[in-house]
Formats: sequence, structure tokens, C-alpha cells
Amino acid sequence: MTSQLKTMLLLALLSGIIIVMGGALGGRTGIIIALGLALLMNVGSYWYSDKIVLSMYQAQELSPSDAPALHAMVEDLAATAGIPKPRICVIPEDAPNAFATGRDPEHGVVAVTQGIMRLLSPEELKGVLAHEIGHIANRDILIQTVAGVMGSAIVSIANMMQFAAIFGGNRSEGEGGGSGFLGGILMALLAPIAAGIIQMAISRSREYLADDTGARLCGQPLALAGALGKLQSWSRQIPMRRGNATTAEMFIVAPLFGGGMANLFSTHPPIEERIARLQQMARAR
Repeated sequence: MTSQLKTMLLLALLSGIIIVMGGALGGRTGIIIALGLALLMNVGSYWYSDKIVLSMYQAQELSPSDAPALHAMVEDLAATAGIPKPRICVIPEDAPNAFATGRDPEHGVVAVTQGIMRLLSPEELKGVLAHEIGHIANRDILIQTVAGVMGSAIVSIANMMQFAAIFGGNRSEGEGGGSGFLGGILMALLAPIAAGIIQMAISRSREYLADDTGARLCGQPLALAGALGKLQSWSRQIPMRRGNATTAEMFIVAPLFGGGMANLFSTHPPIEERIARLQQMARAR
């Protein structure tokens, strides 16, 4: 299954949860109320996402004279991807990492830490930049925002369902009602967890797609694979001083790692799997 198809199916699953929960709470009215609340909560963060996250990490924009080689790489990759050249920012962090932000390709930003520029070879750094430009070209900020709106709607409906179940509003046989006290409470508790898992699965599918896109843009899948290996090793040793768990999904390598059940709640696929896919791409060339 391709990453694009998987993303569509996961978004459809989120939509299905909203429809079921909205119907149980109050039919079409419940769905409209929840989606309206979610849009209000998320539209601002989408529109100003670049300013918010860049400020959080104290990122500073780099001019072409500050980093001519870096600008040349980004310009070449953006031209290959067919998008405007993104702005480039540096984050004052020793932890090697990078992310992309911006609500659309016309407002794209690629941010790299000081640590990643010291750690990686030029070829590996270009692979990382290609991955981030892949996120911009694939409009992943928009897709994650849509998923966030749906997830927020589910949480809003869950909160309303708990209130309705506790105070008896869900015991009647009105429009979409009748789920009962216990059923309402269970759905209200479990649906947000399911939505969170689905959102993280969407994030993982977009990481795979950005790896594929980045490898094609830079023409060196093994360079990106080598960069991922180094980043995983060093990010475990050097934590982000300004790291925030809510922004972990933005980075090329998640600041936190886990195994077992934690993989369900990971915003990134296992690095080993990403490297193996890139190695397979290189063999197929």
C-alpha cells in the first residue's frame, strides 16, 4: 500500500469515527458543532504554524551570504521539486535534527540545527534537506492540520458525550441517541485514543513518503539512509534543550524513541525500516 493511499484511508477512518460519535451524540447537529469547534481551534495554528514553531526553537533566518552552500543545495532541490525556494533557518541546538514548516509551498521554511550542519557530510545534509523539501512539496503541513482538525473534533464530541452520559442526555431515544450511559462513556474514553493512534499513523506514512520523495530529489538514497543512521545515534545522546513533545512529529528524527506498544504512539516509523527502504531504492536504481 502506498503512503498516499494509506493516508487517505486513515483520514477516512477519522471521518468515520466523527460520524459515529456525532450520530450517537446528536446526529448531524452534533457532527457540525464538533467540526466547527475543531476548525476554530486549528485554523490559527495552521495559518501561523511557521511563526509559532520557529519562535519556540529560537530559529534565525540564514541569508545566502551566511551559508552559500546550504542555500545552493536548497535552491537546487526546490527547483527539482518544482516549488519556490523555501526560507532557511538555523536553530541554536547541538542536537542534530531538522524540520520543515509553512502552510503551503509558497510559505515553506526549512530549519536545521547547528548540530546537524556539523555532523553530516555535504551529501548526507543534502539528503536531509531533500526529505524536508519533500514534506513541503507533498503539503504535509496541510494534511497534518486536517488530521488535527478531525482529532480535535473527536475530542470535543467525546467531552460532550461524557457530559451527556453523566447527566442523562444520552439515555433518550432521540435522533442518534440510545447509546446508553455505559456505551457513551466507553466511546467517549476510547475514541480519542483511537484518533490519536490514527493521527500518529498518518504522520508515519508521511515520513515514509518524504523519505521516498527526498531520495528521488537528491538522487542519493544511501546518503539519506546514512544521515538517518547518524541522526538516530546522536539524537539519543544529545537531547533538544528546547524540545517539546507536541512538535516531535515535525522533525526528521523524533527526539524521543520507544519500542513495543510505544510504536503505536510514535510519530515516526522505526529508523531501521526507513533505512532498509532507502537501501532497497538504491538497489533498484
